Amino acid sequence: MARGWESKSVEQQQEEMADRRNAIHSSASPAEQLRARKRDGLLLSRTRLTQQLQAAANPRHRQMLQQAIAEVNAQLSSFEKVTHTPTPK
Repeated sequence: MARGWESKSVEQQQEEMADRRNAIHSSASPAEQLRARKRDGLLLSRTRLTQQLQAAANPRHRQMLQQAIAEVNAQLSSFEKVTHTPTPK
């Protein structure tokens, strides 16, 4: 069965994204790659926690999720501080 145009477009977009990801990772040092993976993991965690918070009804569970989101945000801000610090000349 032949695929429609939309699925071909999605497949092409996925290939382009994989190519871009490989280009970024090949130009970055192993330490930079590790930092990027950790940052991506934190972003995914924050998204998951936010979704859970939206669905949570128990006040204690909501409070726990809010604290977890605050912790993830603090860790993410430390990544940004390290990334944006000026390099000595």
